Amino acid sequence: MALNTQSGNGTKRLRAILEQNRQGQLVGVYSICSANRFVLEAGMLQARRDESILLIESTSNQVNQFGGYTGQTPADFVKYIHQPAQERGLPTDRILLGGDHLGPHVWRHESADEAMRKACTLVADYVRAGFTKIHLDASMRCADDEGDPDTPLPDEVISARAAQLCAVAEQAYSELPADSPPPLYVIGTEVPAPGGGQTESRAPAVTQTDDLARTLRLSREAFHAGGLESAWERVIAVVVQPGVEFGDTAVFPYDAAKARTLSHYVVEHWCGVYEAHSTDYQTKAALKSMVHDHFAILKVGPWVTFAFREAVFALAEIEEEWLSRRQGVQVSGVREALERAMLENPVHWKGYYRGNEAALQFARKYSYSDRVRYYWPQPHVAEALQRLIANLAANPAPTSLLSQCLPRQCDAVRNGTIANQPADLIRHKILEVIDQYADACGMRARPQD
Repeated sequence: MALNTQSGNGTKRLRAILEQNRQGQLVGVYSICSANRFVLEAGMLQARRDESILLIESTSNQVNQFGGYTGQTPADFVKYIHQPAQERGLPTDRILLGGDHLGPHVWRHESADEAMRKACTLVADYVRAGFTKIHLDASMRCADDEGDPDTPLPDEVISARAAQLCAVAEQAYSELPADSPPPLYVIGTEVPAPGGGQTESRAPAVTQTDDLARTLRLSREAFHAGGLESAWERVIAVVVQPGVEFGDTAVFPYDAAKARTLSHYVVEHWCGVYEAHSTDYQTKAALKSMVHDHFAILKVGPWVTFAFREAVFALAEIEEEWLSRRQGVQVSGVREALERAMLENPVHWKGYYRGNEAALQFARKYSYSDRVRYYWPQPHVAEALQRLIANLAANPAPTSLLSQCLPRQCDAVRNGTIANQPADLIRHKILEVIDQYADACGMRARPQD
């Protein structure tokens, strides 16, 4: 069941925002890249409050035709979004769904032919399910690609494969009802592999305009060679590197001076805008500066799940202080359950964290890359989280304790903005992050309480 986006209201508003940004207005759009239910609900609350559109994206390794690590196909993910949107009173025609890094990345250890065959199915499934913002990313080397495996693929190959994926997307779109909004495309990939990079020592270099010009030229030629002139007119953004990134404990801030040439290029030589990945943990001023410099699409992922983790850990501390010695109450042990899950199945963090055991233990909990986000759906972790929520829902903590662990949420409870209920406290904590993006993008109706 696809979202009811037949009117194309969301896509029209997105294109209008991006054009206003090109004209110098301080507006943009943030994209929430997460399947965490609390994160999505918080985004819906923010969008309803601001009367704005809400852009939600899933990656190719998160949601694909085989289920991805969430166990969801594109059609499943649409249903997963649809239910809380109805519950939160957010019209679904204000929700845009995007597919991030759609290409052969998930199957890069297979031959190029096989990986691209699966990538084509992936893209088609996304479009048929109702996703309208499609990031075509064919930058990853496949098992039999010629050349040094540690060097990037030639731009010509990347562009040709992206055009191949676009052709499949256009064919899938032609099978939808006539009034369905057409796909909007994003190209380029000046970012780490989906899931996060391993940067810690220095900030990444800002994309050079010569390299950008070459990417745009080759992409346009590949699209036109494939008869995709109409689709090229719907390429709304290109992914570039604005010089921002984060590691386990470091955040590399945006430097507008270093990006000045890139900022001028987009309005002088192209009709689209920039999409910036890895904007997590930037300051509010930096986010505003990026929007001003035509990084009009700001992606956020680990920061919102980091805030979710902060809220859960704070509630676990409250639970321990408030309920651990109370007769008849079994405390959740959610932190212990999470650590056990990560040790039993280290696949999602072991290749990303480094150091001795003490350093690894710290990173598993507190790294900015937030690899812990992959483990919340594990059955015994999810069960522990539900017990935590049930315990504190039945036995709300006094505000004196709430003030110690969640001071801003305590203020919101005391002034009547939210209830003293764990789910409300979690969402409010996540909204602290989303609110900064809404403000930077000119969407915020009023400050977050």
